[in-house]
Parts: sequence; C-alpha cells; structure tokens
Amino acid sequence: MKAAAFATPGGPEVLQVMEIETPQAGPGEVRVRVKAAGVQPYDAAVRAGWVPQGVTGELPRVPGNEFAGVVDQVGQGVTGFAEGDEVLGFSLLNGYAEYIVVGADQVARKPAGVPWEVAGGLTAGVQTAELALDAIGVREGETLLVHGASGSVGTAAVQIARRRGARVIGTGREENHDYLRSLGAIPVAYGEGLADRVRALGQVDAALDGAGGHALEVSLELVKDPARIVTLVEHGRAAELGVKLVQAGRTAERLARYAALIAEGAFTFSVRRAYPLDQAAEAHREIETGHGRGKLVILVS
Repeated sequence: MKAAAFATPGGPEVLQVMEIETPQAGPGEVRVRVKAAGVQPYDAAVRAGWVPQGVTGELPRVPGNEFAGVVDQVGQGVTGFAEGDEVLGFSLLNGYAEYIVVGADQVARKPAGVPWEVAGGLTAGVQTAELALDAIGVREGETLLVHGASGSVGTAAVQIARRRGARVIGTGREENHDYLRSLGAIPVAYGEGLADRVRALGQVDAALDGAGGHALEVSLELVKDPARIVTLVEHGRAAELGVKLVQAGRTAERLARYAALIAEGAFTFSVRRAYPLDQAAEAHREIETGHGRGKLVILVS
C-alpha cells in the first residue's frame, strides 16, 4: 500500500510517499481503507524523532493518529462492525496510509451527514478538548480562558464549555474574532497587554492553553489556582508550574457522540485545508506555523 512515511526523522521534507506492506486485521481488530487523516502537531513531533510511549518497531514510520474510512477487513471475534461500514477512529500512528489496522474499540460509525475530511480530523479536536475541560473541572457559571480558540481543539473547547454553561473568553487573531463570536466566545486579541484586556472582562476561573509561551504566562497571572490550567503545548514546564497536561483517555463513545452532534448541526468543526497524500510534507509545514483557523487533513483516497 501507499503511505506518507519517513525513513529518517527530520524536517517536513523527510515525509515521502512509500510502498509499504499492507497490514492485516488480527483478532479483535478491523482494517480500514482510509479516506482522510487528520494532521496534528503530535504528528510533526513524531516525524522530528519523538517516539510516543507504547510505540515499537523499526523505521520507516507512518505518522497520523486520527482517521476516517471504510472497514474492509474484520478480525476474529469482532461483532460490532462489518465490511463496508463507514467509520472514524484513532490510533497512535499509521493514519497517513491507504489502510490502517486498529482495535474495534478504536472506531465509531460515521454518520452519513459528516463529510470525510471532517470525520478524519475530528478525534483530536473533540477528545482533547473534552479531556482537558474535565481535567480542570469547568462548570456552569464559571469563566474559561481559551488560548488558540480558533484552532481545532480551541473551537471544540469553546463549544463544549458553552454547552456546560460556562462563559468563554477566547484569544485569537483579529480576523478570527467574528468566528469566535459565532461559537459563543468573547474574543480578545493576542499581543502586549493581553492580561489587562482579559482582566477587564472579569474574573477567570480556569484556562486552556493551546498556544504556550506568553499565553501560559498570562494564564498563570489570571487564574488563582494553577491546577485549573491545562496546557496542550508546554509539556516540559507543566510539572514545575503546577499546571495540568491532558491525560490519555480517548474513547470511541466520545467520538461517536460528537460525530452525531455534527451530523445534527449542533456542533461546529471546520476544516482549514485538505492536502493529497503526496503533499503530506506541505501539511506539516503548515501545522508547524502554529497559526490558522480549523483543522488540516490529508485526503488519502
């Protein structure tokens, strides 16, 4: 099969379309013919040489830990899925490929009304956002500060917090302020004086840092308890600062729940750009800029 993979870690240019062995579904697994795969900073870190916990095996390595496609092989003991089922799911790696094998508990049925590019990039945004808000205990009547609110995780976090009855202040570029208002957030511009602009809007109870650097410093200045701050970026500083990281805990049930909300028109998840498989390197160059509204995806087939 074809996959966008790398034989040596490095910059985006090391991602190349290669022919690699097609995987086979074992007991309890399904094989999915991938239609679309999401692109994340996580993938760029893998490509640069970071090895996620639990990953073994030799190079070449295929990035991509979220995908959508059609089940084409069902392993022994799997009863919930059949060949031809349209699904979306998650993994540690291997999403940028024509086929991926995962446990049957890592996929959910794709509603007919959800486009492939949305389904392929959905899991990281909604699962990370919900896990993050659960970690800091965002409740009705509180105010949440979301840095990077127009990105895929930020977009999901704003909506989840609003559904829980929280007030949301979202930082972003001026051109994204109308978009943030449409999600239910109060937009605030990045840059010098950010803490004062947010402070003028009232007390902040919790913060989700999707930007790092100055954004995290502002969060620490405004939120009384650092344990009510979660960072998606500053992994190396979290422990010393007393802020939280998002812990593992993705589930097919959560993924199915948000896919259903999107199909109903009750939840927004925008795709910024879709790249073909042979332009995976360009997708990585864009994700590493750290800017832009919505999700980047790779269309595989």
